[in-house]
Amino acid sequence: MKIDGIEIDSVIDSTKKLLTEDKSISPALRAAIELIMLVVSLLANRLGLNSQNSSKPPSTDFDRKKNSRTKSDNPAGGQKGREGKTLSPFEEPDVVKDIPVNRALLPPGKYRDAGVQCRQVVDIEISRMVTEYRAQILLNETGKKFTAEFPQGVNSAIQYGDGIKAHAVYLSQYQLLPYKRIEEYFSDQLNIPISAGTLFNFNQKASDLIEQTGAADRIKAALRASPVLHVDETGVNINGKRRWLHCASSLTWTYFHAHDKRGKEAMDAAEILPCFTGILCHDHWKPYYKYILCEHSLCNAHHLRELERAWEQDKQKWANEMRALLTKLCQDVKDNDGKLTPESARVAREQYREILFEGDKECPPPNEEDRPAGQRGRLKRTKARALLERLREFENDALRFIEIKDVPFTNNQGENDIRMTKVHQKISGCFRSQNGADMFCLLRSYISSCRKQDVSASEALRLLFKGRLPDIFSSARPE
Repeated sequence: MKIDGIEIDSVIDSTKKLLTEDKSISPALRAAIELIMLVVSLLANRLGLNSQNSSKPPSTDFDRKKNSRTKSDNPAGGQKGREGKTLSPFEEPDVVKDIPVNRALLPPGKYRDAGVQCRQVVDIEISRMVTEYRAQILLNETGKKFTAEFPQGVNSAIQYGDGIKAHAVYLSQYQLLPYKRIEEYFSDQLNIPISAGTLFNFNQKASDLIEQTGAADRIKAALRASPVLHVDETGVNINGKRRWLHCASSLTWTYFHAHDKRGKEAMDAAEILPCFTGILCHDHWKPYYKYILCEHSLCNAHHLRELERAWEQDKQKWANEMRALLTKLCQDVKDNDGKLTPESARVAREQYREILFEGDKECPPPNEEDRPAGQRGRLKRTKARALLERLREFENDALRFIEIKDVPFTNNQGENDIRMTKVHQKISGCFRSQNGADMFCLLRSYISSCRKQDVSASEALRLLFKGRLPDIFSSARPE
């Protein structure tokens, strides 16, 4: 890696050589110099990292510029077959106001009615609706009282309706508004007092209903039966402690699970991966490979970033060639209805192996002769060499997307599904308890699964508070 024209790696290598040859240096000074070289190496590697060659988010890029889009042959504007969002007139308006012609302004003459010209103004009316139930009371000749029964669920002298509960949960768990802002919204817009404790109770009730109606079990059953499953995990703060939020998802279902651990124990607790037999898409985190009933597919977006780093910082030509090959294969798969022909796939694998073979010359493994005295185990690899060996060892998992139609090039589905949990952390900072995290996971799992199948979050919550589930759950039953 070069910084201001200085080849950092070469300087470090020459310094190490001098340290080895000079026997007059004291052990303490030698250790101090080696520590300084390690720090310099780590800092130098960090200087060149950005969102294009590492897992750093784009927001951390210095002087970030948008990538120019490739010019398309399509004409400007909406494309053929696109469903527009233009506001259209409503056939049955809620209010009709007739506007008569001011005849005083007309010239003398006889006029007859020739119809009307219509214009509509679409607006909203935010208002509170209070329903009062008055149960009739009858007395017989002996003075015994008989009172009509109130509808089911009307149990108190005054209570919140299901519509308010569903709307409050929608604002809290889908729009991620803090409790304080939801309190202000109901007070300012609807003149309805709601405390933070009541809002928490609404969320808890919705979470309990997801369990009671079996929605959570049906989501997990659907994910276990999916041909392709995306998994990812991210750190969360629960009551000031580092915990982990795991996500398993498909194109139609999502399940979140919070746990103290990050590894297999936590994923087993979600009851999805232990018996999953499809294709598991992930970012090559090693614990995923402990699940042996399924096949694996690696996220090539991660590979592209690592290859970009190897090319930019280590000047590895093979990495640049591999990056170009993977990018080309991704486009070829799109152009061939989701997978390559057997012959094209064979050629692609040959090109893949040839690049790695040439990479062995450019980036050889560490020499056993350089092993320090007394050291055991596997010699440390450079990042570029470790990447090369990983691509070779897991060739089938890296290239599975070229031969199976439903296997994607990346794990973007899993990363997109888990992204809103990061937004929640930016807004709220942390979960105050494990119960709060579990509640959030259940509600987000339910809402995300509904929205993926064209059921709005508002409708999904409205049905939930009525003790019902959307029709999409009828086909997702637990084993």
